[in-house]
Amino acid sequence: MRIQRMPWAGIRIETANGRIAIDPLFTLEEGWGPPRDPFYPLTDFGPVDAVLSTHLHTDHFDAEAIADFYGADLPVYVPDQAVDDARRSGLTGIIGAIVGQPIRVGALTITPTFSVDGIGDAQHAYVVEADERRILHCGDTLWHGYWWKIREQFGAFDAVFLPVNAATVEFPGVIPSGLPVIMSPEQAAAAAVVLGAEQLVPIHHGTFHNPPWYAETPDVLSRLETATEDRVTLTIMEAKDELTLT
Repeated sequence: MRIQRMPWAGIRIETANGRIAIDPLFTLEEGWGPPRDPFYPLTDFGPVDAVLSTHLHTDHFDAEAIADFYGADLPVYVPDQAVDDARRSGLTGIIGAIVGQPIRVGALTITPTFSVDGIGDAQHAYVVEADERRILHCGDTLWHGYWWKIREQFGAFDAVFLPVNAATVEFPGVIPSGLPVIMSPEQAAAAAVVLGAEQLVPIHHGTFHNPPWYAETPDVLSRLETATEDRVTLTIMEAKDELTLT
């Protein structure tokens, strides 16, 4: 299993028979501010047979880029509760993903599992298995109590891709709580330990900081180093970096 890091929260996974992208992003809407990391055309990462979106927030579900780079008819899996909204994007290959029901893309088996969105929208995490390896991608989930159930159902993970930037937000139409809507570095480290992960790969950090609209917690990477020390291997990947699980 070969994994490429894409910008922000995205990854691309390839095996000898099957290629997917999870949360690929290229197009930015107003409000995020200028990104602090480079963005690349999705074609820079190679073709895919399907896309999986953890949820429909615009930094995870980039319908314009999917249509432009992969084609509007590519199979795109979204949480089943979000299908109608996703189809309004103009993509014609939208398919509802249901927690616990496996999806097959070539040699890849992808199982939607539990996730908790920071403002209550429909969100899934995805377990991806191939070549006797297993990874988990968690979008931008909050800390929750499903980690133990995920470990019990699937076993330990070779790598987990977890959000870490504990962002606070003041989105239009959303009453601000002042509390993070995404896991913190410390929570991500704890989740990786519960999941039995060999490696924690942080996602969803570093690229955006535009307070008060979107404010990332300070010192993300140094806090991750402290929180993971002697507990789980911390693997930092930049966009276009590759990780091969053999």
